Amino acid sequence: MSALTSAAGSLVAQTEEPEGIDLFLPAGYDLLWSAVVLVVIAIVFYKAVLPKFQAVLDERTAKIEGGLAKAESAQAEAAAALAEYHQQLQEARTEAAKIREEARAEGTAIVSDLRAKASDDAARIVETAHRQIEAERQQAAVSLRNDVGLLATELASKIVGESLADSARQSRVVDRFLDELEAAGSAAASAAATASEER
Repeated sequence: MSALTSAAGSLVAQTEEPEGIDLFLPAGYDLLWSAVVLVVIAIVFYKAVLPKFQAVLDERTAKIEGGLAKAESAQAEAAAALAEYHQQLQEARTEAAKIREEARAEGTAIVSDLRAKASDDAARIVETAHRQIEAERQQAAVSLRNDVGLLATELASKIVGESLADSARQSRVVDRFLDELEAAGSAAASAAATASEER
């Protein structure tokens, strides 16, 4: 019985609760099996899971680098397009200025041509008007001379009492009468001019 009690006592001693720092430390067999499981998980992770993660990360890196390269090429294209736009804009401004200067020069030439034509046309119109006025004045003088001659002949016939039906005589009477009228008109004009000079 004593052997039985000593075995029970040793069993109780083994199943006793650890105390102090032993409470936080695992048993040796737990440490061994935990280390084995950790090594197996690490090998599986290193052989199976890590390459998949690495492939995903490499693919994502390639996509990011490709996106950056595309962005850089797009930015370079945009800069080239902007430079080309500025160049075309400058060329368009230069062309517009050239066209404006040509139009201004052409407009000036057209205006001077129109002025010259207008001046020529005006001179021609004035000359034509002068000729027409002179022709009408001469026609009126001839008509007036005829009318005055007829009246003078009739008046002279009545005053003299004889007929002036002879055309030669009639013409002489009319010419003498008109000469006297012109002489009287020029004498009156010269008298008016001397009177205005004396004032």
